[in-house]
Amino acid sequence: MTESLSELKQLLSKQKNLRSEKRIKCLIDIKTEKFDTRQELADYLSVHIRTMERWLVNYKSGGVTSMLTDKPKNKGSKIISSEIHEGLEKRVNDPHNPFLGYWDAQQWIVEQYGIEVKYQRIREYLIQHFGTKLKVPRKSHYKKDDQAEKAFLKTP
Repeated sequence: MTESLSELKQLLSKQKNLRSEKRIKCLIDIKTEKFDTRQELADYLSVHIRTMERWLVNYKSGGVTSMLTDKPKNKGSKIISSEIHEGLEKRVNDPHNPFLGYWDAQQWIVEQYGIEVKYQRIREYLIQHFGTKLKVPRKSHYKKDDQAEKAFLKTP
């Protein structure tokens, strides 16, 4: 480690979130040799040992700044293009021809665009972008016959 103990403690006092504090504490505890094994240190920090080892790999490759920064996790979907997104949006909001479930959306994408999307991925995508749920009450049933409704309402 290139940083001194006093530099690490000073850096620890500047941290604003628990995630970064744990990472700096990990370096301080390794430097002071407070624990006999890395497993004990991981247990003390309440993290999995693999997580702690990933922090240390980042530290060795790029220093403290690399250890404290996380790579962004929310990348745009490579499978669901903007064209598919627009098609899904139209179909989700269509009261006359809605999806009957996530499996139906999955089949529809295969039929319309020829792309296989896993059930869990399409489910997460529809929930995230359109706020769908498995059972959503509709204003009217998709199989409702408008003429039958008018005839029913006209009867005395």
